[in-house]
Amino acid sequence: MAKTPVLTPQAEDFPRWYQDIVNKAELADNGPVRGTMVIRPYGYGLWERMQQDMDARIKETGTQNAYFPLLIPQSYLHKEAEHVEGFAPELAVVTHGGGKELEEPAVVRPTSEMIVNEYFAKWVQSYRDLPLLINQWANVVRWELRPRLFLRTTEFLWQEGHTAHATYEEARDFAARIHRHVYADFMRDVLAMDVVLGRKTARERFAGAINTLTLEGMMGDGKALQLGTSHELGQNFAKAFHTQYLSKEGKQELVWQTSWGSTTRMIGALVMMHGDDNGLRIPPRLAPIQVVVLAIKGDDAVLAKVHEIGDALRAAGIRVHVDDRTDTPFGRRAVDWELKGVPVRVEIGPRDLENGTAMLARRILNKQGPGGKEPVAVEALPALLPTVLEEDQALLLKQARERRESRTTDVTTVDEAVEAATSGGWARIPWATLGEAGEAALAEHSVSVRCLVTEDGAVPDADDAAGNVAVVARAY
Repeated sequence: MAKTPVLTPQAEDFPRWYQDIVNKAELADNGPVRGTMVIRPYGYGLWERMQQDMDARIKETGTQNAYFPLLIPQSYLHKEAEHVEGFAPELAVVTHGGGKELEEPAVVRPTSEMIVNEYFAKWVQSYRDLPLLINQWANVVRWELRPRLFLRTTEFLWQEGHTAHATYEEARDFAARIHRHVYADFMRDVLAMDVVLGRKTARERFAGAINTLTLEGMMGDGKALQLGTSHELGQNFAKAFHTQYLSKEGKQELVWQTSWGSTTRMIGALVMMHGDDNGLRIPPRLAPIQVVVLAIKGDDAVLAKVHEIGDALRAAGIRVHVDDRTDTPFGRRAVDWELKGVPVRVEIGPRDLENGTAMLARRILNKQGPGGKEPVAVEALPALLPTVLEEDQALLLKQARERRESRTTDVTTVDEAVEAATSGGWARIPWATLGEAGEAALAEHSVSVRCLVTEDGAVPDADDAAGNVAVVARAY
């Protein structure tokens, strides 16, 4: 009889394959309240690595971390009408506390523009207080009707940046800087994710913004996933909260603002962009464990050697874990590490010890074919593995880019766009051809304009700039 696969094959049922990986790679579990999740240590380790790298990039822009309350007076949300209308269906509202009905209900934050602006209005008095650049790492709650772990959950983790500037140009340029030099560079260089940078249409724009910049990735099934956004808020919130400053000329002026965020959704994207039928494939620059050294048998000499190799690899700057659990069958452990996507396995048994070699198994690039291994001299490992890890990092990005390019079709009609998007790919169609009427027609088929780009793939300066191209897809 054929052996039952550990995971549902992607080609058979992609959503089930995704759920299998999240469960069997021990990334997360469903929480007790519908739509919530428990992030398990292995999944949280990925988020911690993401946090560390992104936090450093955010701070390089001059932004500082702060923290704002989880509960927001309901009245704050009504100060900017478009914003509250956009979030109204997703709000969770607290009406009782301490056994009594609250005088004013409190909203569990779906995002923090409202409460941040309440304090920006207090903190900004003069042009000398600008720019004001704040970020927070927090949780938010948006009541999801169709939750899916990491992709859409009622509560999720994120970072949200909020800034105030003296001029429109400063705010516009800062939003673009976050978009490209924080988000895009991180996603490409660390997550090995091929992302398309573009501008949202008015229909898809963040509620209360005058412009939304987005990063869109193609998943393994051809659907799109929004991976981060950077918004120009104009003066909409400044007007609502009277956030103004005394200019050098002695005039009271309203500030110009931005907000921007990325979430634990990136973990879901990691699964769906890089995973295969054997499990996760974690980019080496992200991986909490880059190399796992496995003892095949509980021989004292073998156990001593795997720890010796672990120490040598750590000294070489590699994040390594030694698996000496020889009371658990070796085959089960090897499959488990493969499922978790650790980039490299180094396996040592008594015969390897005699030969002075280790068996090298590469999760991402395997020159020996699926399941193949090659012997490598033990003393060569500290010098060899950093090169191996960088090769694998580059390969993941290359594969993601090739998938998107091969499954993106240039079309000229709405029907052709729908056909491309509903058959597991993306479409590119001139925005002048599609327009708002065509965008509405796409929505009838659960297809959306993911972003607008220029003909050469750059980010447009305006929604209606000549030559804009709409990138069209079904999305998560």
